[in-house]
Amino acid sequence: MKKFIIYANEYLNDNIQGYYHTNYVGYRNIGNPDYLNELKNTFNNSFNNILNNAKNKLYNILKTDLSQFPKSLTICIIPRSKAENTYDDNQLLFKKAIQELINELNFQDGSNYIIRHTNTKTTHLAHTEYGGNGHMPYVGITKDTCDISNKVRGKDILLIDDIYTNGVNIDEDAIQALLDNGAKSVVFYAVGKAR
Repeated sequence: MKKFIIYANEYLNDNIQGYYHTNYVGYRNIGNPDYLNELKNTFNNSFNNILNNAKNKLYNILKTDLSQFPKSLTICIIPRSKAENTYDDNQLLFKKAIQELINELNFQDGSNYIIRHTNTKTTHLAHTEYGGNGHMPYVGITKDTCDISNKVRGKDILLIDDIYTNGVNIDEDAIQALLDNGAKSVVFYAVGKAR
């Protein structure tokens, strides 16, 4: 697991400590964590064996990395870009793997503290016909498109996303939304980090 800093910008008031497992260098490129793309199952047409293999890879990586964080942290998850109720269960396997590990590793469960109710653009597909409806990231998009539980108040949060991309600001906006809603602190973890 590697460390990095998420720097303050118009979306985020203060620098935040971030961690990631591996570099994300583009789907189907050598060394890329393609299992993250497979787990998205964007078009809901992936075979179960592909999804199960991807989930198992993710689970093993997360188990190793999350074991290094204090168990006093409450784990929250960056929601997918569309309203959660529009996805089938086999499109939410990233979240499911984290929920299983929350229980196994005895973290505090905040996996449903951020629930998207309004679609946003799928940023990695935004420049294609598959980007969908909704807005690209803007300051406050998390508060506008998600329900954030009052249970974040006073909690030390470990916020998890699949891929962190500098300059997109989805994660920065969500971190600030948690802090604005009373989270005591937030640290961030992504499985992959794009350069």
